Amino acid sequence: MASSDKPEIVDRDVKDRDRKEGDKDEEEKGGFIDKVKDFIHDIGEKIEGAIGFGKPTADVTGIHIPHINLEKADLVVDVLIKNPNPVPIPLIDINYLIESDGRKLVSGLIPDAGTIHAHGEETVKIPVTLIYDDIKSTYKDIQPGSIIPYRVKVDLIVDVPVIGRITLPLEKTGEIPIPYKPDVDLDKIHFERFSFEETVAVLHVKLENMNDFDLGLNALDYEVWLADVSIGSAELSKSATIAKKGTTYIDVPITFRPKDFGSALWDMIRGKGTGYTIKGHINVDTPFGAMKLPISKEGGTTRLKKNKEDGGDDDDDEVCQILSFQ
Repeated sequence: MASSDKPEIVDRDVKDRDRKEGDKDEEEKGGFIDKVKDFIHDIGEKIEGAIGFGKPTADVTGIHIPHINLEKADLVVDVLIKNPNPVPIPLIDINYLIESDGRKLVSGLIPDAGTIHAHGEETVKIPVTLIYDDIKSTYKDIQPGSIIPYRVKVDLIVDVPVIGRITLPLEKTGEIPIPYKPDVDLDKIHFERFSFEETVAVLHVKLENMNDFDLGLNALDYEVWLADVSIGSAELSKSATIAKKGTTYIDVPITFRPKDFGSALWDMIRGKGTGYTIKGHINVDTPFGAMKLPISKEGGTTRLKKNKEDGGDDDDDEVCQILSFQ
């Protein structure tokens, strides 16, 4: 073999050895990177499993009516929010809408509504006010005394770590009344004891309920005027049920001094009559909560007449026992 051939053999062996060593380095390098990737993936899964970030849940747990009268209804919507995450989450915004048969009654936005504690739950209260004049002026077909359906729509916008900003949509339905003021009238006054210095009498009062729901009467306060002279006022605890679209009668005691009427008393005795006024409030229970409703009646004519049922006769000089109202 020629001496010039030896380097070629040596070179081939070296090249093969270098190639094998290079391949070995690449394999070791690739295996290390894969191991690092697997390690990072395993650590990530363990961290994610330990931290457990997840989507919060929410539900409308109740709607309350803390105050209602002839002008407005105050509602409070209770929303229970549960946070499964190990860190607090901010409640960024609350958008709400109350509608009836697809028509908007009221809407609004509550920004920066608070924070839900880690692994905790919070009941967020959303206060809403319905103004009846606004509703009746916008929707002419909604009549006083009626009950209308409503739907509450709430969008809760929260910011959850890892997941990001999300919206939780909620809905709840119910009914709300459009209250109507009860009508009051005086049928008559029955005198139990009559004198010009002090007269004890009983007012026979008629109350008419024009609403589509019952009124449970608990108490009333009242003041009565004859000929622009107050003949008395009082507060009275009284239990009665005024059925929807119904009428009830109640007896109300009163004490007054006829001599304070002046010439108006003689006008009533002579049959000329004089005007009367009754004003006050009734406290009632309704299916939607307690209400204090005003009652009022102005005008009319008041005359004194004899009560034949109580033993009166036709002698004009006798003291009359009945005040009649027209």
